[in-house]
Amino acid sequence: MRRRSALLGIGAVACVGAVDVGAFAYVSGRATPDRLTPGRLADGFETVFGKHPGFRRNHAKGVSVAGEFVASGAGTAVSEATVFEDGRRTPVTGRFSLSGGVPDVADATKTVRGLALRFDLPDGEQWRTAMVNLPVFQDRTPQGFYDRMLAFKALPDTGQPDPEKKAAFLAEHPETVRAMELAKKHPPTSGFADSTFNGLNAFHFTNSSGGSVPVRWSMVPLQPVRAAAKGPIGRNELFETLIDAFDGGPLRWRLVLTIGGPEDPLDDATLPWPDSRRTLDAGVLTLTSVHTEASGNARDINFDPTVLPRGIAVSDDPLLSARSSVYARSFARRTGEPDTKGTVKVTGKHDD
Repeated sequence: MRRRSALLGIGAVACVGAVDVGAFAYVSGRATPDRLTPGRLADGFETVFGKHPGFRRNHAKGVSVAGEFVASGAGTAVSEATVFEDGRRTPVTGRFSLSGGVPDVADATKTVRGLALRFDLPDGEQWRTAMVNLPVFQDRTPQGFYDRMLAFKALPDTGQPDPEKKAAFLAEHPETVRAMELAKKHPPTSGFADSTFNGLNAFHFTNSSGGSVPVRWSMVPLQPVRAAAKGPIGRNELFETLIDAFDGGPLRWRLVLTIGGPEDPLDDATLPWPDSRRTLDAGVLTLTSVHTEASGNARDINFDPTVLPRGIAVSDDPLLSARSSVYARSFARRTGEPDTKGTVKVTGKHDD
């Protein structure tokens, strides 16, 4: 058994998780047997992907990265968070990953890619965010996510979902069908380094004058963008290409804040906001190093998206409390299991 929380300064996360687990699991003060709870959702990942002790229940395959964020000052127009102060340099610890709960899954260009970040602000504040390379999320509610995960579970004999279960789910969830169609219009790029990563959920930003606006954010690559390879790729090709990219120097992304309008949905991550919405270039994320996941780096961080600094607050999106609760449950399970090192090995000068 292990204890990582002392390493992480995780007390705030534990408090948030405890509150959200209660809200997620109970109705009118009474637990209901068929209600989706954080435990059931975490069990769902294990049902679909198997049990892999010591690894995350989702986005199990990944590498750790580190760098800094340098603010442009533009973000102060909408948020009083210190991370946006002009010229401020904020240390960042992060993680690139692939969706799914199998730690040694083969890379594929169509697999959803993740970028999770922890910004370490002054006075112990943190901003944690977990983003993906999709334009919108595929589910509106936690129940929809859970049901889709089970309906799309690959059958052992074909490696594909049961066609009847998949069709039945999609017939009941037109919002997921629309989200999938939108994703097809935004094909994946060649790898992690040239991917745009989107926060997807809406948050409330409040500036120093007390003005509040809804915001979604994206990390837009400053590396040249290339189309993904056609056909199968090497088992670890996406990660190996990422690691090799650091040989050429740091990798950079612009943090773009999109300001929502009065009619834009704040509680439905399957719906995009119009391209005409006002945006702010809030600064540049620079990642300078990449490491095998191990004790003391991003392996040990719970990237709970509700851990936020002053000036950023959660919206009513039901996915946010669910993500917080399930991340906490996954974190509690894996930190009670044997220590692991990541399945993607970073060697040589990168893994100092």
